[in-house]
Amino acid sequence: MNLDELYLTAKLAKLELNEAEAEKLAVEVSRMLEYFSVMEGVDVDGLDATVQTLSGENVTREDSVSSADVTDKMIANAPETDGRFIIIPNVL
Repeated sequence: MNLDELYLTAKLAKLELNEAEAEKLAVEVSRMLEYFSVMEGVDVDGLDATVQTLSGENVTREDSVSSADVTDKMIANAPETDGRFIIIPNVL
């Protein structure tokens, strides 16, 4: 990748690059593009398409209804409460 292409791509991505960063990134991007060229040459005819890399099944448990009331335990473990309400830090 030449520097003009790199600066254009950086501008579109709203990135600011100094000259040293641009030169280093141009070399790294060029290396990545070379790797992609190698991958394009790999023969994948006859391979099934995959949508995910893991072929295992989803590991979940069945939902179960429980009559256990854990509210008192949760409130007892909360760092700060106001009656039966748990006080949390303001996030905005």
